[in-house]
Amino acid sequence: MSVTPEKYIFEEKKLERRPRPMNGWLALSPLLVFLGVYLVSSLLAHDFYKVPVSSAFLLASIWSVAITRGPIDERISTFSRGAGDKNVLLMIWIFVLAGVFARTAKETGAIDAIVNLTLAIVPGHLMLAGLFLASCFISMAIGTSVGTIVGLVPLASGLAEETGAGLAMITGAIVGGAFFGDNLSFISDTTIAATKSQGCSMSDKFRANFRIALPAALAVTVLYILLGRNLDMTPEAGHIEFLLLIPYITVMVLAICGMNVTEVLCIGIALNAILGISLGRFGWTGFLTATGLGIADMGDLIIVTMLAGGMLEVIRCNGGLDFLIDLLTRHIRGYRGAAFSIAGLVAFANICTANNTIAIITTGSIAKDIGTRFGIKAKKVASILDTFSCIIQGILPYGAQLLMASGLAGISTFSIIGSLYYPLALAVTACLAIIFFGAPKK
Repeated sequence: MSVTPEKYIFEEKKLERRPRPMNGWLALSPLLVFLGVYLVSSLLAHDFYKVPVSSAFLLASIWSVAITRGPIDERISTFSRGAGDKNVLLMIWIFVLAGVFARTAKETGAIDAIVNLTLAIVPGHLMLAGLFLASCFISMAIGTSVGTIVGLVPLASGLAEETGAGLAMITGAIVGGAFFGDNLSFISDTTIAATKSQGCSMSDKFRANFRIALPAALAVTVLYILLGRNLDMTPEAGHIEFLLLIPYITVMVLAICGMNVTEVLCIGIALNAILGISLGRFGWTGFLTATGLGIADMGDLIIVTMLAGGMLEVIRCNGGLDFLIDLLTRHIRGYRGAAFSIAGLVAFANICTANNTIAIITTGSIAKDIGTRFGIKAKKVASILDTFSCIIQGILPYGAQLLMASGLAGISTFSIIGSLYYPLALAVTACLAIIFFGAPKK
């Protein structure tokens, strides 16, 4: 008996039942429902962080199951298969370990040690450039732009009063550096999402990203040197505990050397535990408490990842992803057009969600299919996803980073954007990289 291809697919030596493909827009509608619910609700609430992303994903997931043909048990099974996909679960385990590492490092006082170290080496006449570089280093070490902003922006008001440099200018330098590190850090959730969605190593993605981010960072550093050459003030740093830097340095070195990220994070957590207990920062129960809080910090992201995985699997089985890829690539004739379509896709998702990690998770599988079709290496697709989501997140006035910075500095987000040069420089270097250096050699 023949098997019709539209009803079955052969995957991993198993015959998998697949719903018949439906109308393209209807199959794709769960993604549109998610974007519509989140975007419209946030606009009505006048707050993009009042509406939980997980709520919008839940409604879209229910809709995806409801419109799928077949018995309800099979529809739920299709959704569950996507939510429990091995790549989704691996991403979740890494999120959990990254949350534990970040929380235990915070409890030991490691974040304060990094802030004090970087402030201690900032030259007075290079304050703007120094703060930018300090923010780059801190965010790359701790893997979060928001955490870097929380640690450094409170210093901005005092520095602005003493130097006359302008509060928006100083805040912009800190926020720009925070995005540099968050884009490159091995423990950043955007890096984890981008690499795991494409199935590439973090070290490969880091090298691809670094070639794009470094020229932008150097150009912005030179600009800040020129803008701050008349300033003469050295930020006051607190006591530096060099021992507490060991976990961060170890994690960065091991990750750059290519060790598996789960092993790297486990080693980092173990070092945090040893230092925290031996220095008396917490006991065994304190360590377990910090571990639990670190896992809880990633709770929403874990739920969103599972819901997104299930919803996208239903969309794929209904033919929605094939329809979207065909729609995006219909007029594309080459590598560069495909790369820009991936960039535009993740940028649009980021504008709608105001969250670069969610944007990457939402569009990762679609981007992977486009990359496969047009011969774009997985590490470059991951780099494009992370870079362009970082660019958009860096200039969104309703993004978490700018809202946090404006609240701590007491100025509007738009005034910070006017002095925020790094995301714009990164956009230029990323586009140039696709145009001139992206295509594979023949």
